Amino acid sequence: MVPNYIKALIVDMDGVIWKSDAPVGDLAATFNRIRERGLKFVFATNNSTRTSEQYVARLKGFGVATELWQVVTSSQAAAHAVSQKFPRGTKVFMIGEDGVQMALEERGFEVLSVEDAPQAEVVVMGIDRGITFQKACEATLLVRRGIPFYATNPDKTFPTPRGEIPGAGAWISVITTATNAQPIIAGKPFPFLMDLSLEKLGTKKEETLVVGDRLETDIAAGQAVGCPTALVLSGVSTREQAESWKPKIDIIAEDLATLIG
Repeated sequence: MVPNYIKALIVDMDGVIWKSDAPVGDLAATFNRIRERGLKFVFATNNSTRTSEQYVARLKGFGVATELWQVVTSSQAAAHAVSQKFPRGTKVFMIGEDGVQMALEERGFEVLSVEDAPQAEVVVMGIDRGITFQKACEATLLVRRGIPFYATNPDKTFPTPRGEIPGAGAWISVITTATNAQPIIAGKPFPFLMDLSLEKLGTKKEETLVVGDRLETDIAAGQAVGCPTALVLSGVSTREQAESWKPKIDIIAEDLATLIG
């Protein structure tokens, strides 16, 4: 189903490659086929919880060999966005997990503890499965003071084999509700993540297919930067939703294996 003019893929993870800890199909066979077709690829995920190293190890466990440069996360995109406005050494209060912290530290930012949060010059928020009321209070107080507010991604839910659970966007809404302030969002559907992915691939946008399972993030992001798009039905969005989406999606497939053929 992938047209001959496509030279590279930007592939989402949650809902496309796996659901929680369960792989979607035979990933080793699918990626062998991708390589046989000569397609370059990167993984671009709005999930900010893991580092690139952790994702590479997880993919290896499913039989997919990848290099660090092939994993682009919303944590990296958020750190990239902050670095465009703030110098190394800037104090950041972060709500998030390993992925966010490592991405910020790699850019030279000082990540503060909850106790030191009042010193923050920037707030960065992603999904945090260890979130506490105190963390939410500190972020709220900072944002209400006018401290710049960045978020990894707006996904309201997160797909698991049992169904949808609260995603980063659901937790971020606590802060936006308490402050009436909207964050600068680094992940899909905004351009930071797509721009980083295209830069790593070195391909033109018109020859790079964006593959995802969620219309309002994956597909919207690909269309926003001018890439062709493919929706797979193994995750969140349904065929009915996809067929009514505007602008029209280039390809709708049951899953990644079917898309690759």
